[in-house]
Amino acid sequence: MIKLIIKLKQKKFFIIYFFILFIIIYFSFSNVSYGAYPGLISTIMNAFEKIKSWLVKLSTPAAAVAVGTGIFMKKFSFGDEEKIRTGKNIIRGSLFSYAFILLLDLILSAIQGLLG
Repeated sequence: MIKLIIKLKQKKFFIIYFFILFIIIYFSFSNVSYGAYPGLISTIMNAFEKIKSWLVKLSTPAAAVAVGTGIFMKKFSFGDEEKIRTGKNIIRGSLFSYAFILLLDLILSAIQGLLG
């Protein structure tokens, strides 16, 4: 029984020893190995930046078309309450969506400015 306890203590000692050794080796070489972005990561980040700029550029005309559609729907409803309500919902929804897209762009730019 005592031999089993000694073996378990030795096993725990070796596991802890190798874990500490791994942590020391990892942190000593991590600054050298991962100092900069690899080429693929920077390419992907540039692609996401382009996609974000395209979405912001496309959201302005899309919001304008949606607001125009809502206005025309209200204007040519001829007193139909459902069409007036639908037109108001389209206008409100498109303005909220456009504001949300601009707010996300602002937040992401602020975070990127803080990190970069």
